[in-house]
Amino acid sequence: MEISLRQMRSFVAVAKLGSFTRAAAFLHVSQPTLTVQIRRLEEALQLKLFDRNPRAVNLTRVGRDLLPSFERTLQDLDSVLLDVKQVSTAQLGVVRIAALPSFAASILPDAILQFRNRNPGASFAVKDVIASALLGLVRSDEVDLGLTGGNVDFPDVEVLFRASDEIRVVFPQGHPIEKVSRITAERLAQYPIVMLDARTSVRAVTDHAFRTAKLMPTPVTEATYMMTALGMVRAGIGITLIPASAREISAEPTLRTRRISDPNFSRQVSLIKKKNRTLPPLSKAFAEHLSRQQVSFLKREDGG
Repeated sequence: MEISLRQMRSFVAVAKLGSFTRAAAFLHVSQPTLTVQIRRLEEALQLKLFDRNPRAVNLTRVGRDLLPSFERTLQDLDSVLLDVKQVSTAQLGVVRIAALPSFAASILPDAILQFRNRNPGASFAVKDVIASALLGLVRSDEVDLGLTGGNVDFPDVEVLFRASDEIRVVFPQGHPIEKVSRITAERLAQYPIVMLDARTSVRAVTDHAFRTAKLMPTPVTEATYMMTALGMVRAGIGITLIPASAREISAEPTLRTRRISDPNFSRQVSLIKKKNRTLPPLSKAFAEHLSRQQVSFLKREDGG
């Protein structure tokens, strides 16, 4: 038995309007075409659905029994098709994105707010994780997008855009480094440093910068999260190196920050996705939104 959606819609229209003429006009088809659809439906079901006379068209008892089921089926299908249309036109859906904690607290909130102002049907699932975990989430398809730092060069990962994020030194008010005219890797190495965890993108950048300067400073302590590192600086344990984009800095009014006169103290920022994977329309739209943003503390380098 083969029943088409056109046949079902024709049946419901005639049943609700009580007329082939009015139903044909409602469906924007000719009356003979509508008559053929009803006849084919009755043949497929091997049932008579309407009693016809010159004055009226009435449902048979079987037709009355079928009408609620056909209506529910069409309503459910129309609802699904509407949802699919909204998803396909980036009006509705969930953007799944993983981001480094510093980006999740700095770049993303404003970007999400701006995007939702134009796309109120968008919702977000944000995972704030360190760089090594972020890459795994992208590769396993648990997220559509990843906003990460450091060099990204893997055959199964595609970079959608790149920018740069300056690394700055943070220190307590009154620290000797505050009066230094030019801060270099050599100058930084003279002081106890609170380093971020070796698995973080910031640590990879700072280690590379010190190696380039032929220096190997020993961390006085290590921390996974920037707020922890800043707390240790506030306590007087040492100085630390934090990206300029990190909003955690502004949460510590007793601390000071300065630029470093060394281009190697700069973290690459990349928006990534799994290679050869088609992004859901809403995630694609958000990726394009992010790539268009000229965030003041990020310097755009190139397009993906």
